[in-house]
Amino acid sequence: MTAPMSGRRAQAARNDERILEAARAVFVADPTAPIAAVAQRAAVGISALYRRYASKEELLQQLALDGLRRYVAEVEAALADEGDPWEAFAGFMRRSLDAGASSLSRRLAGTFAPTDELNDTGRRAFVLTQELLDRTKAAGALRDEIEVGDLTLIFEALQALQVGAPERANTLRHRYLALLLDALRAPATDPLPGPAPTWEEISRRWES
Repeated sequence: MTAPMSGRRAQAARNDERILEAARAVFVADPTAPIAAVAQRAAVGISALYRRYASKEELLQQLALDGLRRYVAEVEAALADEGDPWEAFAGFMRRSLDAGASSLSRRLAGTFAPTDELNDTGRRAFVLTQELLDRTKAAGALRDEIEVGDLTLIFEALQALQVGAPERANTLRHRYLALLLDALRAPATDPLPGPAPTWEEISRRWES
């Protein structure tokens, strides 16, 4: 059992979460925004933010790592689901969309240098996603042509949808995800044109 955090540590954790949420909103909207905009949105002093993150690059690195960890948690949850393989996969897609999967990649790729921890977590995300795809294909529920890179770009395309208020945009993202899930499900009618994007093609975009 995890010991409860002290009052000071708990407050620091809440501040950090508020900073990351603010940074996600600020930098997804404008990757060139100054770090002061994050402090303003998070309602924390700029000195307090700099005590936690020494630079904008360090904040971006942590923000990307936080997003990857959220994604990994959703893949792990899907793999732990012993129910219907298709429903486990579809649920993973919906939850990952809500968690903001690939929203940061679409806006921030190439704007900072990935850390070793980011690279390691990215590889883990890839391996786990491949495991989920293999399981869903083995059940005859997913098109054989679908690869990990396909999901990455699908999430990016969905996250790019910005229409109306945030609630309306989220509803539309799920509307089009529902259409895409029908297209992803086996059996397929026509083959897909060209090969899926490779890990190298996807990861190369992070080279600054």
